[in-house]
Amino acid sequence: MTTHAAVPQALGYVGVRAKDLDDWARYGSGLLGLQRIDKSRNSLAFRMDDRKQRIVIDADGGEGIAFFGWEAADAAALDAIAARLERAQIKVARGTRALADERRVADLIVLADPLGNRLEIFHGAETASEPFKPGRSISGFRTGPLGMGHVVLNVDSAQTIAHLMAFYRDTLGFRLTDYYDHPFVARFLHLNPRHHSLAFIRTGKNAVHHLMMELFSFDDVGQAYDIALGEADRVGVTLGRHTSDYITSFYSWTPSGFMVEYGWGARSIDVDAWQAAERKEGPSLWGHDRVWLSKEDNEKARALRLKNAAEGYRRPVQVMAGNYEVMAGVCPWWDAVKAKTAAQ
Repeated sequence: MTTHAAVPQALGYVGVRAKDLDDWARYGSGLLGLQRIDKSRNSLAFRMDDRKQRIVIDADGGEGIAFFGWEAADAAALDAIAARLERAQIKVARGTRALADERRVADLIVLADPLGNRLEIFHGAETASEPFKPGRSISGFRTGPLGMGHVVLNVDSAQTIAHLMAFYRDTLGFRLTDYYDHPFVARFLHLNPRHHSLAFIRTGKNAVHHLMMELFSFDDVGQAYDIALGEADRVGVTLGRHTSDYITSFYSWTPSGFMVEYGWGARSIDVDAWQAAERKEGPSLWGHDRVWLSKEDNEKARALRLKNAAEGYRRPVQVMAGNYEVMAGVCPWWDAVKAKTAAQ
């Protein structure tokens, strides 16, 4: 059994492959609201909080995500993770000083997952002395101990999912949050109170599906949705609300062939008390029509949403203290929910 300290704590950064930096500069700053940091002729970075960088864009002519940076608590935790991986006969390389400087971290190790994705486990991320300045007017991103968000991987088969689960859960120490098999197979794993920092969905191919960013204000999401709707083929998944983390979000296509989920209002889970379970309600309470999903599976997903609606499936909105105003009046539905819970 691994201790919580000797496993990764959160998704810390990602490196993106791109064909054109200008496309990413417009998309990252103008739609997502990230702060652009110029690095070199062929690369740039983005800030989203007090860290010096969260996303690094490399114009190498490719697409997708080149590396995933998973954060360890400290040097001792990083060494413990490296030792455990080596005992499992997984090849681990210590990152060079030059690479650590490039990533803006104190130290890191480098390895590959069963799909060949490059993983960098690090500690000691550098923080900036200047405050975060968003590329467009937004409230900011919910990061901190939760990390920069979550990442979801396309997976080609059930066998590949099994290999990934053995690696990430049994070796690296990620914990299963929940799962479902309809309208497509999905597995969700957590490291901290964020519902999931990593997930796998079976789509018939191996590639990055999306990266999630969470905002402090719902209006940030709606305003970004307006921007995305004004660009041809930008929206990959329409506005909707998930059954998993309760986030209200939409997805937009990046210039690098994967999507960014842009959302608000995700729940936090109690890591120590959490029990993994199957979800039978499908992926969304409402909305989230998916352009990437087959017509048949989209119809299945829609049927599940309509079933949820017919059965009165609802979940409370997730808000942060001080970031809401209480309306006058009463809510019979919520009063009934509280009464039922108290009686159990």
